[in-house]
Amino acid sequence: MPSIPPLKDKDQLFFKVILSSIADGVFTVDEDRRITSFNPAAERITGVALEHAVGKKCYEVFHSDVCESGCLLHRTLKTGQEAVDMPVNILTNDGRRVPISISTAVLRDEEDNVLGAVETFRDLSAIEQLRKDLERQYSFEDIVTKSPKLLKILSILPDIAESESTVLFQGPSGSGKELFARAVHNLSPRNDKPYVVINCGTLPPTLFESELFGYVKGAFTDAKKNKAGKIATAEGGTVFLDEVGELPLQTQVKLLRLLQQRVYEPVGGLQTIKANIRVVAATNKDLREEVARGRFRDDLYFRLAVIRFDLPFLSERREDIPLLVDHFIRRFNARSGKNILGVSPEVMDLLMRHDFPGNVRELENVIEFGFAVCHGRTLETDHLPLEFKISTRLEASEESAMPAGSGGASVLESMDEEQRIRYLLKENRGRRDLTAIDLGIERTTLWRKMKKYGIGS
Repeated sequence: MPSIPPLKDKDQLFFKVILSSIADGVFTVDEDRRITSFNPAAERITGVALEHAVGKKCYEVFHSDVCESGCLLHRTLKTGQEAVDMPVNILTNDGRRVPISISTAVLRDEEDNVLGAVETFRDLSAIEQLRKDLERQYSFEDIVTKSPKLLKILSILPDIAESESTVLFQGPSGSGKELFARAVHNLSPRNDKPYVVINCGTLPPTLFESELFGYVKGAFTDAKKNKAGKIATAEGGTVFLDEVGELPLQTQVKLLRLLQQRVYEPVGGLQTIKANIRVVAATNKDLREEVARGRFRDDLYFRLAVIRFDLPFLSERREDIPLLVDHFIRRFNARSGKNILGVSPEVMDLLMRHDFPGNVRELENVIEFGFAVCHGRTLETDHLPLEFKISTRLEASEESAMPAGSGGASVLESMDEEQRIRYLLKENRGRRDLTAIDLGIERTTLWRKMKKYGIGS
C-alpha cells in the first residue's frame, strides 16, 4: 500500500502555515481512515486536541450522524466520488451537537495511487442559530410570514384564541386559512379537546343535518342505530367550518340556530342537546358580497363574523416567498430523506415574478414537484413544472417568442406532436426524462417519437 511521502522541512512548514490559517476544519486520513493530520480549526470545532486525534479512526473523533450509516470519507475512498457541502451533525468532545457541512476528496500521489483522503468541514452553528432566530421571528404555529398585514393578525391571535367568540377567515384558496383556524384552536383553552373539520362544500343539503347533528335509530330507512354527528364529536372543543360560503340557503338556517342558541336536535330526535363548542369558519368568498346578492343570510354572516380576518393573496406578500421556499425545502427534506440546500437564483427569480393564483398551496406544489425530479443539491429551472415555467414567462412578457395563447395549456394545444416535443426538449435543455414527464409518456415512447420525427439524429 503506498504511503504518504514525507515532506521536506520547508514544505512541511509551508503546509502547516496554510492549514493553520484556514478557518474551516481540515484533516487527512490514510486508506484505513486513520487521521494523519488535524488543523487548529478542526481542534477548535471538535474540541479534540491534535495529539488525541492523529492515529485514531475518523469516526472515533467525530461521532457524526452519518458515521454508522453512510460515512462520506469511506464512500470517497471506495468510489472516488467527492462530497460537497453535505450537512451533518457531530458530537464535540464535551457532548455538544454541532451542525457542520462536509466536503471530501481523494488524495493521490504523482502516479495516481490513492494515499488517503482529505475532509474539510465548516461550523454552521452561527448560521443555524440565525435560521432559528429568523424562524422564531417569522413563524407562528405552522404559519411562516414577514408580511406586516399577517404579522398584525398574529400579534392579536393569542388574545382572540382566549375568547369564545366566533372567528371568520376570508381569503383566496391556498392562502392558509386552515392554518390560522388550527392556530386559534391550539392557542385556546380548548386545545386539549377535539378539533373537528367540516367541509361545507362537500356536504349535500340532504346530508348536512345528519352529518352535523347526527340521527336516531329509525329516523330514515337506513338508520339502523343512533349515530352521533360532528357537533357531538367536537364536544368541548372546536368546530372548523371550512368553505362555509358554499352552504345552500336551506341549510344555513339550521347552522344559524346552532350559533345563536348553541343547541341542536339529532335528525328524528325529540331531545334538544346543548353544544359546548367553539366555532371557527373560513371561506374563499366575500360573504358581504354574497349577502348583497341574496346568496348568504345576513344574520348568519354576522353570527360568523364576530371577529373577521381577511387573508391576502401570496402576490400581495411577495416578501414571504423566500421564507416559504426555505420552509418547504426543510419539510420535504425531512419527508424524503434528501439534502437539497435550496433553489438557484434563476428559480428564485421566477418564483418572485410569478403571480401565484393558487397562492401558498401552489408554491408548495412547485417545490414538491422539484423534489420529485431533482437528484442534486439545488432546485434548478429544469426541476420546475412545465405549466409554471410557461405561465411565468407569459406573465413576464407579452412579446415572448412562444406561440400566442392565454395560458400554458393553450400554448401546447396549439402545437402538433412534433412541435410539442421540440419545444419541450428546448425548455428542458435536452433532458429527455423531464420532457417525457411533461408529455405524460414513458422515456422509451419519447425516444420512438423523436426517431420518427428525426429529432436529435
